[in-house]
Amino acid sequence: MTANDSLAGRLDPATTVLLTVECQRGVVGEESALPELAGAARSSGALDRIAALVDAAHAAGVQVVHAVAERRPDGRGANTNARLFRAAGRLPVQQLTGTRAVEVADPITVAAEDLVVRRLHGLSPMTGTDLDPLLRNLGCRTLVVTGVSANVAIPNTVFDAVNLGYTVVVPSDAIAGVPADYTPQVLRNSLALVATIATTEEVLGCWKA
Repeated sequence: MTANDSLAGRLDPATTVLLTVECQRGVVGEESALPELAGAARSSGALDRIAALVDAAHAAGVQVVHAVAERRPDGRGANTNARLFRAAGRLPVQQLTGTRAVEVADPITVAAEDLVVRRLHGLSPMTGTDLDPLLRNLGCRTLVVTGVSANVAIPNTVFDAVNLGYTVVVPSDAIAGVPADYTPQVLRNSLALVATIATTEEVLGCWKA
């Protein structure tokens, strides 16, 4: 069995879910609260590759889930127990419920059959949200994780998913973080220990086949 055969076995459309993490206008869009991160996601091509993966997933019958981070205008329920949260609360662009900032960013398409999981707290779309039970109800065994950031949300998502028993695949060129050279370090030294690291083209090849 070749490596591609092994990857294809993990990416069976019937038991695979593609997850986009924080690929929202207020994070990776032109009106981002974090322009450096948005710039990295766009200049690296990661955002375009995520869009290509979403399109291929739709065509192959792979369920797509978009994980969005947001907060209420009054801040109720939001974390304040780390510097990251306190800094985010002072940014000029806020990820407020119901605003453009929490819409999935172009060029990613959201189909009628896609699910959107929103969270008001924490660092991971998996902990304390509907994501895990939704994945189980969908029959998910393999979770393909894409999005931002390689600094915080992506590692949290991968570790949480592995702890919950999912097989995780990370397309290495469909995630982004800052500085740009930090992303390959996280992939090599942390995520590769617990997840299958592939490229977007390899994943696309499995679904197109």
